[in-house]
Amino acid sequence: MRKILPGLAVAAATLAPVAAFAHAGHGDTAGFAHGFVHPLGGLDHMLAMVTIGILAYQLGGRALWLVPTTFVAVMAAAGLAGVAGLHIPYTEAGIGLSVLVLGAVVALGLRFPVAIAMGLAALFAVFHGFAHGAEMPLEGSAAAYGAGFMLATALLHLTGIGLGFAVGYLSRRGQLGYRLAGSAVALAGVALLTQVV
Repeated sequence: MRKILPGLAVAAATLAPVAAFAHAGHGDTAGFAHGFVHPLGGLDHMLAMVTIGILAYQLGGRALWLVPTTFVAVMAAAGLAGVAGLHIPYTEAGIGLSVLVLGAVVALGLRFPVAIAMGLAALFAVFHGFAHGAEMPLEGSAAAYGAGFMLATALLHLTGIGLGFAVGYLSRRGQLGYRLAGSAVALAGVALLTQVV
């Protein structure tokens, strides 16, 4: 595990400029399948969603389901705002910042009340959800597209929970594993932010 995590850190930092943002205008993004694929199409979304799952696992207890559920619910509401044509400023910067902050929280092993973790998840879900919704074309089915990106997001959260378990259980030094993984995500967030600023 210790040999794998540094490699992941390098890969995340290297791929961030290439993968860039998942929401640069995909063309035909209508329907369930396109909604499902959208969060999987960019490193920014994938890292944030998986890291939410790792954070939920680190906090444990009720956070294990409340933090990811909060993210998905707020993301759906923000997606509706995007479909409705509302404007949320600094969306790209907010998404990049989410990757940076969530990675840092995991790396530092910060422990705080579940309500604060839910608030952090909700804040960042606004930017991710709005980005999804804003790219929904008018002729598409918003309900099917939204169901697709919500399901994909929930699965990415579950993947993060599984990775959190694996790092903690399989590694003799679980905290070191979290630090390396979180640091890799935070570095990717820095790379993403430098493209926005």
